Amino acid sequence: MDRRNFVKAGAALALMSSTAGSSRADVPAHRWDGYDFGPGPEVPNRLNQGPFSIDQDEGWYTLLTTTPSEKAVRNWGLGLVGYTWEESGPSLAARKGLESLEQHVDKLAGLPFVDVLYIRCDWRDVQRQAGRLDLHPIWRLTRDAVRSRGLRMGFRVQLSSPNIQPMHLSLPDFLHDKVPLAKIGRDLYRGRADFDFVEPRYDHPEFQKAFRELNELLAAEFDGDSTVEFMDLMMYGFWGEGHTSNLPNPFPDYPTAEKTFADMTRVQLETWKKVRLVVNTQPDISRVGNHEIQDLAIRAGCWLRSDSVVMEEPIQIEMLSNRPPWLAAILEDGSIRHYALEDKQLAADSAGVTLAERTMLNALNMGANYWSLWTEADNLRGYHERFPRGFNTLQKRLGYRLRPAWIWQRKRYGSTELIVALSNEGVAGVPGVLILTVSTEDGRVLVSGGLDAGQPHPARIRQASFLMPKGIEGQRVKIRAEIVASGTIRRAVRWACEQPLDEAGSLTVQLIPNEHPGWRKGI
Repeated sequence: MDRRNFVKAGAALALMSSTAGSSRADVPAHRWDGYDFGPGPEVPNRLNQGPFSIDQDEGWYTLLTTTPSEKAVRNWGLGLVGYTWEESGPSLAARKGLESLEQHVDKLAGLPFVDVLYIRCDWRDVQRQAGRLDLHPIWRLTRDAVRSRGLRMGFRVQLSSPNIQPMHLSLPDFLHDKVPLAKIGRDLYRGRADFDFVEPRYDHPEFQKAFRELNELLAAEFDGDSTVEFMDLMMYGFWGEGHTSNLPNPFPDYPTAEKTFADMTRVQLETWKKVRLVVNTQPDISRVGNHEIQDLAIRAGCWLRSDSVVMEEPIQIEMLSNRPPWLAAILEDGSIRHYALEDKQLAADSAGVTLAERTMLNALNMGANYWSLWTEADNLRGYHERFPRGFNTLQKRLGYRLRPAWIWQRKRYGSTELIVALSNEGVAGVPGVLILTVSTEDGRVLVSGGLDAGQPHPARIRQASFLMPKGIEGQRVKIRAEIVASGTIRRAVRWACEQPLDEAGSLTVQLIPNEHPGWRKGI
């Protein structure tokens, strides 16, 4: 199925339809720059972030400046995403029986530019009967690869997909006799479907009961797994993206649809405590309350995703580009996903640039944290060898790239103060709250605290002060960073600088003694 054209045609038809009605969501479309989404996540032990005036100085010294790294840095909250399973299954070779699932996953996980493995499957692939999970073997293989290679993973469980209809539904079979199924019509795009697509009545009590159980079972299995980075919200319709293209939804009216999916969003927000949830930026072309759901999710700290870049509507570019700085963005482009060199889309233009490269580099303009690579490991390797600039550029610029650009030592209050100026050479803010810790070489914590959510912003500097205990002068200290991922969960951050780091990614700094001749006075 031509997924992108399917959605694009549906959006256009929905906008032209005279049957859309006059109801509006509680949260209408709006500009996102300057919009009040709340203060962001709470900052534990907020550090003093300046300004630090020279009239405060009792003496200062520049201890160190660092150099931005040109290398890829693997950190939580960013990376290139290989799909071990997408809505049609694994790689084309695995679907044809030319390679095993094990070979498919191993080849994808072994690509040097892959950071995250991702599963996008149907509900029937994770559960066959009530009360328990029945995970497809792809889940075990993906988790094993992630753990053995030091990668991370994400996933989406689809409640509906047009790809497997009419032979199957995304719903597991045990729900077919319990949940009413509504025919919503045939695909009007090029008349390619000779059957009526079916959607479940999401508002039915049996569906809601099973949906809550599904989340509880999945969370029991994955919410405490430190390798699981994010999960896409299970949203309405095709592929879980919040739409059924040009076809109507199965609800009797808009208020029922909006309430149903707002409630389902709350169930997921309440159930998942550690894994970051992600909301799709799909406009509300199917009139199921997407604006309300997006607003609810963002205020709860959910990240954003879009399943296209070039063909996406202007409003989605606005949402992604001007999202709150403490939220990550996951980007893919479903129309450019196979990376086969014989594909006409990969023919280089007069500048030697392919459409795939133009697309992925445009994702950087939106401050992307992730770029999705789909399933075809052999094609990805061949494309990267022929056109290396695209993936190499993403590895150097995706997400946040932090380093202590300047470190000063000052005499304050009869003791020593460190001031660190953090630089972010990435294209996105920090996805959460950054915690900075200064410790002794043997690991004893001296000072620790957080920056404001999202700081430092891309291409910006944020300073922070650490008032040190007396007697620390002349010693060596380490400066490390972590991100509060969710609740009390923290993820280590490796500095993106050329200067040597220890195994944990911390930077060691030599403090000067009080009698050092280099002290300067600010006034």
